[in-house]
Amino acid sequence: MSDIGDWFKNIPFITRYWFAGSILVPLIGKLGLISPVYLVLWPDAFIYKFQIWRPISSTLYFPVGPGTGFLYLVNLYFLYQYSTRLETGAFDGRPADYIFMLLFNWICIVITGLIMDMQLLMIPLIMSVLYVWAQLNRDTIVSFWFGTRFKACYLPWVILGFNYIIGGSIVNELIGNLVGHLYFFLMFKYPMDLGGRTLLSTPQFLYRFFPRQRGGVSGFGVPPPSRRHAADEQAGARGGRHNWGQGFRLGDD
Repeated sequence: MSDIGDWFKNIPFITRYWFAGSILVPLIGKLGLISPVYLVLWPDAFIYKFQIWRPISSTLYFPVGPGTGFLYLVNLYFLYQYSTRLETGAFDGRPADYIFMLLFNWICIVITGLIMDMQLLMIPLIMSVLYVWAQLNRDTIVSFWFGTRFKACYLPWVILGFNYIIGGSIVNELIGNLVGHLYFFLMFKYPMDLGGRTLLSTPQFLYRFFPRQRGGVSGFGVPPPSRRHAADEQAGARGGRHNWGQGFRLGDD
């Protein structure tokens, strides 16, 4: 148990609470401590009955059962892997910027969920984070099942197909990818590659609650790692915690 506790404490701060909530809330629903009816996103209940917790609970809840357990575990793995990689990589020392990214993606997903009458929002938010990681590390070679290897920029779409095979739907994954693309385009692609205005910036109040750490740069304006590859390699040589060239194989310990 001490090993599990040590492992949990070593998970980055924001990812740790998101990961824990994504285990605790489904467990509460599974045990019947709170009926799952009150955990999913129902537009009428949220808008007309002011059940304002539903956008949050529906992001953390997943109906775990014999037919959905494997899909839940796979996406929990993706949450841990790619939220950790972003929080300790591109967003290292910038918790306010990472929280802003999660909030932006979450708000977009909640609005989409209300319009499309989606009851569960866990997978879209996880996929939006995975998409951002894949774009910031688009030239990294990753490994998937059966030894397949490809660039990280294709990973969200491979996972979309994979989840379709094991879950039978691609709506959640597709929405997550589109929201992740919207954030990446507005934060990086449009202002840096296309010379447009900066349309997204982290609110200052988030910096007051989550100040930058270890001399991290406040706010963005830092190009994706593909444009500063040499600088990242030098940072890694100085003891950076994340190896950008490290791929993953689903199911590895």
